[in-house]
Amino acid sequence: MENALATKQNLIRRMYDWILHWAKTPYGTPALFILAFTESSFFPIPPDVLLIALCLSIPTRSFYYALICSIGSVLGGAFGYLIGLTFMDTIGMKILSIYGFQGQYQYVQQLYMKYDAWAVGIAGFTPIPYKVFTISAGAFKISFNVFMIASIISRSLRFFLVAGLIYIFGNPIKIFIDKYFNLLTIIFTLLLIGGFVIIKYFF
Repeated sequence: MENALATKQNLIRRMYDWILHWAKTPYGTPALFILAFTESSFFPIPPDVLLIALCLSIPTRSFYYALICSIGSVLGGAFGYLIGLTFMDTIGMKILSIYGFQGQYQYVQQLYMKYDAWAVGIAGFTPIPYKVFTISAGAFKISFNVFMIASIISRSLRFFLVAGLIYIFGNPIKIFIDKYFNLLTIIFTLLLIGGFVIIKYFF
């Protein structure tokens, strides 16, 4: 069991290092788009790692990289939606099983039934595996228009926030993000939910 876990961790680490190396090549931008697209539907490594590396390499292009990352992620989310809508029993369940989310599949359904776009928004802005929500959205036939709007807003907020911090503060903010990433995402999620509540009850 321990050997299997160590092997899996080593594999993830090798993929992580392989992704980072693209920031040092002329193909960093297309690699960022492909990574953002695939992470939204099946790939395990989040695009933030390459986004941060590219922003640090050329800070003046930070917001351009955030735009590329956002577009790739939203389109990848639409692809994940298509997988859930059309191939849930085959491809969709296989992807979810890889990440051990079979048991949480019904829980995600409850989130969609209760919160609809809120669930997509929270998933798009936090480390919650976005692919789980995109595939499930298609499987549960969530409104595609609502899904896309929530994806555009949440994913853009996430990536432009990272790019903006890198643009303003440079490498020190990277160290800060690495150290407190989980805490920051909890705070951002609470703020996001608070915004939804205000909109629901006061507008």
